[in-house]
Amino acid sequence: MTPSPHSPLGRRLGHLVGAYGLLALTALLFLAFSLALPDTFPTLDNISEILSNQSIPAILALGAMIPIVTAKFDLSIGYGLGLAHVMTMQLIANASWPWPLACLVVVLGGAAVGIFNGVVVEFAKIDSFIATLGTGSILYALTGWITNGARIVPGPQGLPASFTDLYDSRFLGLPVSAFYVLALTAVLWLLLERLPLGRYLYVIGSNPRAADLLGIPSRRYVIYAFAGSGLIVGIAGVLLAAQQRIGNPSVGLDYLLPAFVGALLGSTAIKPGRPNALGTLVAVVILAIGLAGIGQFGAQFWVTPLFNGATLLLAVGMAGYAARRQLRHLRAEPPRAHKDLPKVTS
Repeated sequence: MTPSPHSPLGRRLGHLVGAYGLLALTALLFLAFSLALPDTFPTLDNISEILSNQSIPAILALGAMIPIVTAKFDLSIGYGLGLAHVMTMQLIANASWPWPLACLVVVLGGAAVGIFNGVVVEFAKIDSFIATLGTGSILYALTGWITNGARIVPGPQGLPASFTDLYDSRFLGLPVSAFYVLALTAVLWLLLERLPLGRYLYVIGSNPRAADLLGIPSRRYVIYAFAGSGLIVGIAGVLLAAQQRIGNPSVGLDYLLPAFVGALLGSTAIKPGRPNALGTLVAVVILAIGLAGIGQFGAQFWVTPLFNGATLLLAVGMAGYAARRQLRHLRAEPPRAHKDLPKVTS
């Protein structure tokens, strides 16, 4: 007998499918490609390559997720990645700065850009799509001004080995960049799921009026969200410079769409209906497996943007459905006091 979707068992099954269906699909997709390509796909070399190639898109997706928690979007992340990338190369290769100082300045600069985005959105009252698209265009102009439209190529001595090791080194036999992704996921999970900061951000994103009634200073926390996104973009730019070892002024735009695909698709997993760090990680993994698999099948160059674009549409549709489903579930429950939200003092 099939359980009714309105019965407790049906609701439980629906929750399990919604929360872990994408994770199960990831395992099935990996198994399917492993069976189809047994000599190349399930190998340690291929897994290491996937982890290395997808680390920066994963980091950027986690950064894009933070403003989405507050129902805002940061479209400047691709442009910010490009600027952080070329600034790192400019300071190390051309200005001969010590690489730790250069990296620190770039990361803090990314946070400053995020703060600027938050101020524009919250105080100028400009829609986040328009505001961050405008600041992104400014960042792209700065990138072109710094590079004069040309690549930054280090001299014969190259980049310091200790700098390139930030991306090229290995830990436990796997690329160290994969462990950066895991560490960032853990930090964001802690901030969003276990600390008051995350609960405030979720309330702001789901019900701004309730946030005001609870005394949450929405403007301040939205700016925090954009600052966190900008900080992560700066980190991704530093790692991109360590990976590519040249400064390419247009490289950041290639990462914009995959980042949003991962962030939006991630809101359909683990915690369906709301963006979350673990769901974003699962989404990035399934995208990485899919791209690697179709690449090994010899797909044409245009298949990658087709895959990303189609997956983005699917992600937006699934995220909207999950959010509506969660809203219906909350409306069906009896009202409860917000006991999990600590009192906020300005």
